[in-house]
Amino acid sequence: MHTIIIEPTENPKVMKFVTDYNMIPGSLELDRNSDISEIPLAQELFNYPFVERIFITANFVAVAKQDTVEWEHVAENLKNVIEDELLANPRIYLQKRKEMYQIYAEMTPNPNVMKFVSSKLLMEGFVEVKSRDEAEGVPLAQAVFNEFDFAQEVFISDNFVAVTKNNTVEWHQIMMAVRGFIAEYLQNGGVISNLEPQKHENPVEKIINRDYTDDEQKISDILNEYVAPAVENDGGKISLIEYDEVSKTAKMLLQGACSGCPSSTATLKNGIENILKQFVPDLVENVEAVNG
Repeated sequence: MHTIIIEPTENPKVMKFVTDYNMIPGSLELDRNSDISEIPLAQELFNYPFVERIFITANFVAVAKQDTVEWEHVAENLKNVIEDELLANPRIYLQKRKEMYQIYAEMTPNPNVMKFVSSKLLMEGFVEVKSRDEAEGVPLAQAVFNEFDFAQEVFISDNFVAVTKNNTVEWHQIMMAVRGFIAEYLQNGGVISNLEPQKHENPVEKIINRDYTDDEQKISDILNEYVAPAVENDGGKISLIEYDEVSKTAKMLLQGACSGCPSSTATLKNGIENILKQFVPDLVENVEAVNG
């Protein structure tokens, strides 16, 4: 709490309440006809009917009273009011309440990727930044790259940020620093992305300008229902990008934590391929991965 000192002035109707820091640039002179909707301190002081005017400048608040009361009876109460209001709004004007972000770190199947999950929605859809050169338009990714030399890729989706590191460090060495940085960036109102997020409904829309065939749609529906939720929970995305009906091969686009993950091939062969063979055995015999 800031220290307030009561100082009399040459005018017996005016008392100064001096604080230990500069509250505002310039000055304010307020009476009961002034617009004080954004000045909680003035609102509280004018609740006292004997307060006529308020003057705020630099490091003090001057209060002018009516003759109906004596300073010895009210100065201490006003001091307490000023202390409480400056604690809540140290720069006088009503501070916009910051949105609280709780961030926790979560491992992914890719040892080079850590997922930082937010308690608040970050965007509807996703953006993927594959390198530092591609970060323009995504301020959060730019901030991560500028702060951490080991950062290689940033994937932002819904309520999480997945960061891919290089091999110069281990996550146990830098996880807390990255988590703290992302939390502070969001807490301070940092812009996440200026680019339009890609939509989850068809994440390959911007890669292949065509509609799914009936067979491809069947495969995609199985992926969306049985595979995508688990993959997204690990900080990645998986989508059907190409289907060869002759060889019955489905090619999958891997993004986020899945892209380049050492376990991706095994997961596809042992898990997703078996699921597709089970549900659409007449369509799929092989699955291949394409890193996004």
